[in-house]
Amino acid sequence: MFEALEKMPVPEGFKVEIVDGNIFTWPQRETHWEITIGIIDQLWTRYPHKRLMSDVRIDYPGYLNGFATDVTLLAESAGKDSSGNWRYQDVEFVAEVISKRTGMNDYGSKKTTYATAGVPVYLIADPYTGRCRLHTQPKDGEYQAEVTVAFGSELDLTDTVVGLTLKTDEFPRD
Repeated sequence: MFEALEKMPVPEGFKVEIVDGNIFTWPQRETHWEITIGIIDQLWTRYPHKRLMSDVRIDYPGYLNGFATDVTLLAESAGKDSSGNWRYQDVEFVAEVISKRTGMNDYGSKKTTYATAGVPVYLIADPYTGRCRLHTQPKDGEYQAEVTVAFGSELDLTDTVVGLTLKTDEFPRD
């Protein structure tokens, strides 16, 4: 399925990923990109470019989960698997920016999958509600801790593997 999808012509400006064996495609919006690049810009102040990814497929545990995460921070020692893909075991941080059509994945299946995979920090930025939800402490397929802050507030990630404070004052709303 992944090989066929990689050969399909996807229109420029569209994103495609597989969640629980279902193919999702949707157009990227300006708001989505502004939040994504806002997170990446802040992470670049602490991490080298080679550790940060956007829209790069990583296969996660579960039935056909090939996620093209909005922002991924890889461990310093990250390596690729035998297929040439980044390993989910090396993911330290994931940020997803909600899109109307696929938001249910970010709050549902993907959140469970990231927790099952042991991703230490999962951030959901929702331009429709104007809030960020931070999930940490994955255990047995669930995140044990959640913090919600409104856009405009600072999100303290200093006690996580990310190790910085994320500013959300420039995140636009839809």
